[in-house]
Amino acid sequence: MKHAFIDEHSHIDSLIHRLDPRVKVISFCFFVVLVVLTGPVSWLAFALYGLLLFCLVSISRIPPGYIFKRSLVILPFVFMIVLFIPFMKQGKPVGGFSLGSLQFTVTDEGLIIFWSVLVKAWLSILCMILLTSATRFSDLLKALEKMRFPTLMIMVLSFMYRYVFVIEDEFMKMRQARESRSTGRSGWLEWKVTANMIGVLFIRAYERAEAVYLAMCSRGFTGRIHTLHPFQLTRRDLIFLMAMMVSLAAIQWAGR
Repeated sequence: MKHAFIDEHSHIDSLIHRLDPRVKVISFCFFVVLVVLTGPVSWLAFALYGLLLFCLVSISRIPPGYIFKRSLVILPFVFMIVLFIPFMKQGKPVGGFSLGSLQFTVTDEGLIIFWSVLVKAWLSILCMILLTSATRFSDLLKALEKMRFPTLMIMVLSFMYRYVFVIEDEFMKMRQARESRSTGRSGWLEWKVTANMIGVLFIRAYERAEAVYLAMCSRGFTGRIHTLHPFQLTRRDLIFLMAMMVSLAAIQWAGR
């Protein structure tokens, strides 16, 4: 089975990849926070944020097309959330339509909020994709543990990423078995078979989780994340962190 790992480009040798994971988490999270706090009409700031993000992607040597395609997977969900904002804000009407007895009016303020939220979400998504693509997932979890994130949340993320591919393999095998035994007809019987597959997959996942937990406990699992290389802050990490902070603060000031 072929799977798409979110850190498949983490082996690239670049400045971004060599940074301490804790520095990357702090820098990129600060990037997201400032993007969210930017005013809705600060288009210059949004353009500068995009330029900074483009520079970081170029330095990381990760194919820009890979990050762009990943963002397109999440962007439709954001679009569905902000779709009704133009109809909910007060302002000068710029258009509208009627649906039976209901009248929907689009306002200029609603459109501004709509585009600003969409741009903020897209920039934040691109930033998080760059973070996860340029950092091994185990190192990312270790960085969160060092930064005193809740242990339960880290364990859930660790097990989810480690065994979601096992569950996906099980589902693919069950789907192939169904297709090899089906006659190509669709209808209520097809939905019934799919529902049974989901139930069986849930039972298998539960049994696999029990077996994995017992195996890990027998091998001395204590809930801590271990990596091959210890984390150590260097002058390069501190310079990058300061440069990011200064750049983001300057962009925030320029957008006012």
